[in-house]
Amino acid sequence: MTKAAELAKMGEVLTNSQIGGRRNIAINGAMNVAQRSASVTGIGASSGYFTVDRFNILTGNSAGRLTMTQTADGPSGFANCIKLDCTTADTSIAAGEFLILEQKFEGQDLQQLKKGTSSAEKVTVSFYAKQNAERDLVLSLFDVDNDRNIAKVVTIGTSWARHTVTFDGDTTGALGDDNANSLTLRWFLHAGSTYTGASLSTSWAANANNNLGAGIESFYGSTDNTFFITGVQLEIGSQATPFEHRSFGEELALCQRYLYYQEAGNAFQRFAAGFMSTATVCEGYVETPVTMRAAPALITTGTVANYAVYVNNAVVQCSALTFQRSSGTVIQINGTISSNTTARGAVIMANNNDAVFLSYDAEL
Repeated sequence: MTKAAELAKMGEVLTNSQIGGRRNIAINGAMNVAQRSASVTGIGASSGYFTVDRFNILTGNSAGRLTMTQTADGPSGFANCIKLDCTTADTSIAAGEFLILEQKFEGQDLQQLKKGTSSAEKVTVSFYAKQNAERDLVLSLFDVDNDRNIAKVVTIGTSWARHTVTFDGDTTGALGDDNANSLTLRWFLHAGSTYTGASLSTSWAANANNNLGAGIESFYGSTDNTFFITGVQLEIGSQATPFEHRSFGEELALCQRYLYYQEAGNAFQRFAAGFMSTATVCEGYVETPVTMRAAPALITTGTVANYAVYVNNAVVQCSALTFQRSSGTVIQINGTISSNTTARGAVIMANNNDAVFLSYDAEL
């Protein structure tokens, strides 16, 4: 790019106020927060959030399997990245197979895109990536509210490089101003003919499965295959600005809107303080650092026997542990015990020396 062109681009950035305030709409783009786990093996049979916060694996119908890891192998300026490592290849690709890495966004966080208006903004996605061998993937934006899609092929090489893709603004279909998933950023890594049978939608268009992944090369093609990614940024405008690093505390708080994680590394660690509302039920209250996106699902480890209620100077094993309700930054969980006890202050806690956890999941 010539100096004149660079200056013109920077003029556009300044005009759009792209460098003012918080630029990066993506959360945890430097891959620093991984509340669930640093590494999970055998991924591929079902979709879900497994390691690095806010990055979901969406998968279907493939025999391919992978390990997903938060690893310290980022490019200069990045301590961490996601590594996907193919552990079971799938070279006989059935029509309905797919593998996608994605991040989902709430509609109320996207109103500045002006989508569905005549002044809809262009958006630029940038990220650092590398692979064991050069392969093409498809990067796309999927408008969940209006079932629309735009995508481009990106070639990823064997050395860390920053990749930048600008998508036009979409004058059709406004995004909901609420806490539901309105837009999804996707990296298509593997797909069958159901998703590759037509030309890629490089302009905004009504969603059609057969043009979602056209042009990709399969991540599941060999157990030698790896894919590394970090530095994910989604911002308004046609110019990729330097990656916006946020402090770990800021990034963790943004992630805790979607997942709050409590781990007990030793015996009898407290999860929730409360009281015996009946002779057998302890109402425990958990204060979260931030207001969660929605009422969360309670996720436990092991069995209910890993949890107990401490009451009357005794530890009594739980027979049930359930989510009850949430309001603001307070969540109520109930621990049920079989023995009768006088109603008084009580604590829901770990029951043994296992590193058990409780997590509260409000993911999109």
